[in-house]
Amino acid sequence: MDIVSRLIPKLWDLLGDQGLLNDPTRLARYAQDWSGDLTGRPLAVARPARVEDLAQVVRLCAEAGVPVVPQGGHTGLVGGALPSAEGDELVISLERLDCVRGIDPVNFSMVAEAGCVLAALHRAAAEHDLHLPLSLGAQGSCQIGGNVATNAGGVNVLRYGMARDLVLGLEVVLPDGRVWNGLRSLRKNNAGYDLKQLFIGSEGTLGIVTAVALKLYPRPTQVQTVMLGLTSVEAAMTLYAAARRDLSDLLSAFELLPRRCIELTLAANSTLREPLAVPTPVYVLMEASASGLVDLTALMEQFLANCLEREAIIDGVVAMSQAQAGSFWRLREELVEAQHRQGRHLRTDVSVPISGLAAFMAAADAAMARHLPAAIPVVYGHVGDGNLHYNVLPPFGLDPAARDALLYQAEELIFELVDHFDGSISAEHGIGRVKRVPFQHRLSAVDRDLLRAIKSSLDPAGGMSPGRIFMLDES
Repeated sequence: MDIVSRLIPKLWDLLGDQGLLNDPTRLARYAQDWSGDLTGRPLAVARPARVEDLAQVVRLCAEAGVPVVPQGGHTGLVGGALPSAEGDELVISLERLDCVRGIDPVNFSMVAEAGCVLAALHRAAAEHDLHLPLSLGAQGSCQIGGNVATNAGGVNVLRYGMARDLVLGLEVVLPDGRVWNGLRSLRKNNAGYDLKQLFIGSEGTLGIVTAVALKLYPRPTQVQTVMLGLTSVEAAMTLYAAARRDLSDLLSAFELLPRRCIELTLAANSTLREPLAVPTPVYVLMEASASGLVDLTALMEQFLANCLEREAIIDGVVAMSQAQAGSFWRLREELVEAQHRQGRHLRTDVSVPISGLAAFMAAADAAMARHLPAAIPVVYGHVGDGNLHYNVLPPFGLDPAARDALLYQAEELIFELVDHFDGSISAEHGIGRVKRVPFQHRLSAVDRDLLRAIKSSLDPAGGMSPGRIFMLDES
């Protein structure tokens, strides 16, 4: 009651009716993420429209000892942006900080505020004949601040890298309410520590990203989208190695989709069609793009002809229109929704060295068949960066307790194999709350010391997204 009686009126005076929400009927959408699996209870929701106001909100909360959690587009899957269930955290929504501050076509860069939706930034770049390559299934609702805070990946990582590789500069509100302005749009800046890297992937635990300077590229004038059928995952990996060499840096996406994934998506969406004339055990959705004087069509035709001659593929279709290319991508992108319709299930986001991906999948499949034969693995991913989503659907009819036990055991099996292959339990989704315990179990003593030193230095009171990634007082 002391917090409510002292802090809330100050926030109300600062932000007004539209900037502060504390009516329970208006808080529901800030208390649940897209998956619906996780919920929290906000103390209130602050929606500042200016960086200065956001900084003042953080300052007031720091003085009152009230924890804050920044929130973007609600598309995270690890609970990092959800408030605690205790109702003691103020949610700071970035949704009203949504201005594109500028686009520089000569410098191939843009500066955008954290609340800008990723798809809107794609359109803004295209208006200047430029391309922002960060591409995610949730790009219609995710926000660039959240993309940076979680170091988002997506389908174009093999050519353009993670979000980290596209960030030239940042503006960040620190845990004490000060604003760090590091928004330079320089390609080369070797003046001391690269401070922006501290905040990229920090999931809101070290500060709140309020604006981003992003690297842009020439807009592709040619795009070749191909759906290929293969006999096995091993064949897909051999094909990837050939494509990486023959198509070089023009290869922008290489997605692995075993047959079960296609069947699941087709069953969930009757408007989608079989991509090939005859079903195959494994599919690859491949895309290459170019601008300028490159003859991409001829290059792709030669590559596919070579593949057919070597019998590297069973069948394939080159998209003859944007609509057909879009239908191929929908088979991949709507797979997430198709799994969501099956109810609560295990979502993993692991990575292993690319050369070990096929062996990892075989080992994981064998472990599932041996220990959890009733579980249904749904496995797909970004082959070009070693990132697999090895998801598990529980069998129908399990009661909640048995279901949760099965999913927990499945995660343990998968993570043990990730360790064996010297991989990572989080390739692009982050750690948040959901993966905090397995993440901490895998930290060395030196890892812990470094993480604690950074967190304690920037956020000594521990008020910025507490309980995410790791806990200062946990060993």
